[in-house]
Amino acid sequence: MPAKKKIKAIALISGGLDSLLAAKVIMNQGIHVEGINFYSGFFGVSTKLVTLKKDEKKEKYNSATWVAKQLGIKLHVIDIFAEFKPILLKPKHGYGANLNPCLDCKTFLVAKTKHWLLQHNFDFIITGEVVGQRPMSQRADTLPIVAKESAADDLLLRPLCAKNLSPTKPETAGWVNREQLYGFNGRSRKPQIALAKEFGFNNFPAPAGGCLLTDKQYCARLNDIWQAKEERNYTKTDIDLLKVGRHLRPKPNFKLIIGREQAENKFLKNFKAKFIYMHPLDIAGPLVLIDGKVNASDLKLAAEITARYSKSKPNNKTQVKVVFTDQTVNVLQVYPLLDEQITASHWHV
Repeated sequence: MPAKKKIKAIALISGGLDSLLAAKVIMNQGIHVEGINFYSGFFGVSTKLVTLKKDEKKEKYNSATWVAKQLGIKLHVIDIFAEFKPILLKPKHGYGANLNPCLDCKTFLVAKTKHWLLQHNFDFIITGEVVGQRPMSQRADTLPIVAKESAADDLLLRPLCAKNLSPTKPETAGWVNREQLYGFNGRSRKPQIALAKEFGFNNFPAPAGGCLLTDKQYCARLNDIWQAKEERNYTKTDIDLLKVGRHLRPKPNFKLIIGREQAENKFLKNFKAKFIYMHPLDIAGPLVLIDGKVNASDLKLAAEITARYSKSKPNNKTQVKVVFTDQTVNVLQVYPLLDEQITASHWHV
């Protein structure tokens, strides 16, 4: 007799607790599971992060690679940076509280996963979605939209809330036992945390994988560069730099990105070739990138701000080195800007 076909599932792994549990539930039924993670620049395992000194000793779990390691599964990372732009810039279903196009995003990711499934001869898709957990993409009326508009249809299984939904093909075909799935509902995380402990995950990731487009400050910075550019567009450099530093826009024509400590200064060094940059000479202080077109007056103001965030004393002149993109160098001697001048300004982005 021919050997029975081995059923295979592909799980969307965000890096959060829900996707970890959803994959584990299906693995416990003896099904082969692999993970898939998408990099958009705003989420995904390739998203660059900076660890500040105060956070160095904290354990960091919010990573799809960490989740895949805990599960012992293969993780496929797909770069969707360019493809994601239309989803963000013109979402069919609109935005959430900030610039998060959650419903369009989830539909797009499931559609990409369905395409991958067909290419690699897998049988169904797993997500960690829970009815009622998110106000935009995980409502009872929006979960069917994701399945339909992604063309995943009944190949999309949500193990954590499956008992609240109509049976899918993996259930009706006998690939998975519906009785061993769950009926989680609502925004409480207590059932997930309890299940994680039941599975033996004593250390586990944050409940959600995290997306920068749900962060109010990050979105304010993104809107700021759109206004400055007079177009809704972005580059990888733009979105990486929005994640770090202190952002000040003293004038409409330029912005300063100021390292707050050594880790951020080190990160900002990766971008020195693309920007005019400055830093204090002979005393400790930040590396500062200048984003925009500046004149001599602008450079002086930028140097005064740089001096303010250095170890220089308020009444002491500070030497600030300025390096232009053609590698020519200038040294400005300035007094640090006073705290009240910065506090009273509307420069902070």
